[in-house]
Amino acid sequence: MERFDVKPPPSRSRSKTALYVTPQDRVTEFGSELYEDGGKLYCTFCNVVLNHVRKSAINDHLKSKTHTKRKGEFEEQSVRKKPRTLTASLQCNSAAQTEKPSVTQDFVKMFLEASIPLEKADHPAVRAFLSRHVKNGNSIPKSDQLRKAYLPDGYTNQLLKSEDH
Repeated sequence: MERFDVKPPPSRSRSKTALYVTPQDRVTEFGSELYEDGGKLYCTFCNVVLNHVRKSAINDHLKSKTHTKRKGEFEEQSVRKKPRTLTASLQCNSAAQTEKPSVTQDFVKMFLEASIPLEKADHPAVRAFLSRHVKNGNSIPKSDQLRKAYLPDGYTNQLLKSEDH
């Protein structure tokens, strides 16, 4: 009887999925647009999980409007943000860093010329004014630091000006 067992023909509704494809295989196939993490396939630009088994699902996503829009935004940002070397980052001084000593010197000079004690710079009202109306006003040091670091230069300049008059 075994000879007469008739097997049904293979059905035409067979799935067209690749059974032995891993997410890493799809990453090598599609390049930098996809990445694999934890056994799942992700789009680099959209950060969504994709079905790694069906290639058509990946192709459909890569052709979608949202993907092309996010890819364009990503490329636009990468053009604006060029990576810097460590030495270039360390050598770069912002405008606030270069202006801070002169602003602080002028602040001490103003206090000396107006005969205002440097302790008044620690008053909460003065601090609030500096933070609101002076760019990087919070970076002006407290009175003890002003006295140690900035007073000798400002004080000698003030003495020289008073001797000239």
